[in-house]
Amino acid sequence: MDSFSATTERQLLLHMNGGKGERSYANNSLLQKKLMLKAKPILEETIMKLYHDSSPSCMKVADLGCSVGPNSLLVISNIINIVDTTCTILNCEPPTFQFYLNDLFGNDFNTIFKSLPDFHTRLVEDKGHKFGSCFINATPGSFYGRLFPSNSIDLFHSSNSLHWLSQDPLLGLTKEAESLYKGHCHIVSTSPPEVYKAYLKQFQQDFKLFLKSRSEELVPGGAMLLVVLGNHETPRRTGWELISLILNDMFLEGLIEEEKLNSFNIPVYEPTVEEIRHVIQEEGSFFVQRLEILILPWVEGINEAGDDSFLDGNIKAGLMAKHVRAAMEPLLSTKFGEEVINEVFIRYQKKVVQLMEVEKLECATFMISMTKNA
Repeated sequence: MDSFSATTERQLLLHMNGGKGERSYANNSLLQKKLMLKAKPILEETIMKLYHDSSPSCMKVADLGCSVGPNSLLVISNIINIVDTTCTILNCEPPTFQFYLNDLFGNDFNTIFKSLPDFHTRLVEDKGHKFGSCFINATPGSFYGRLFPSNSIDLFHSSNSLHWLSQDPLLGLTKEAESLYKGHCHIVSTSPPEVYKAYLKQFQQDFKLFLKSRSEELVPGGAMLLVVLGNHETPRRTGWELISLILNDMFLEGLIEEEKLNSFNIPVYEPTVEEIRHVIQEEGSFFVQRLEILILPWVEGINEAGDDSFLDGNIKAGLMAKHVRAAMEPLLSTKFGEEVINEVFIRYQKKVVQLMEVEKLECATFMISMTKNA
């Protein structure tokens, strides 16, 4: 399979669990919701600055990597509320809104569309008819490239999406590195340096293209808020590493075919702040207004009740397994077959329980507000 075909296939296969079922992303994305709410003050600051510099009569906003479920519309609600407050403070007329929801072609856009009538009803009840019209469209496609006309978007938002790479980063790995890496599908503690370098190189290429594309699409003075999963300390345990270790164990036990495991790599990279800053400076189109680092335990925020402290380790690990399964199941089941998925996440839950007893399992998130350079 050539690289174009492989990339196209990935864009069709890479999506979260759709629908509204027990294992859907819609019902297992509370951690992502928590991160969006944590970033809301920075979003407010970004929009306030945007409005001080210009007051668009039609505010065009794109949410990149919108996925599916209530979080897709939470972004829209937050932005409308912030703009409403900002217009009141600045004593200006509220704009018409044009929102573009973007994700890859396999995303479950239909579930989002079905929730729009209720969303619009609540919006009118909350804001009244005097508030500007709100139009919502889907824009499928990879954000590693152009999606919109030049100088057409006022604000880009992207949360929990930019850790996904455009392609398998290890396609060009040397035979020697392949032999050392054999049996794994992501960076693990025993990975040779070439593996780290290949993942970093792919991230740098992708993020640079992302920034270039957005700078061409933003209006002069346009802004962007990114919420990015990152790596604050090295070495640090990641959920992707756990999946790699589990699949390796299952291969050694004869439950997974060697050929399938050796031809699969999880296309995810969690960059450091320095790596992000380096690409932004090198690409040159944006000025970083604000960058904050948020450190959270793996299991914080994934319980619907909101308080995780009273849950025992096994229940916390079970919630974490469901959370990861909602994101990874389509990719894993396509590669290894649906019959092994239950076993993968039973083992994932057990491994998280074991690790919580001996390690501090945390994840880092970077919240970055940027404006387009003049």
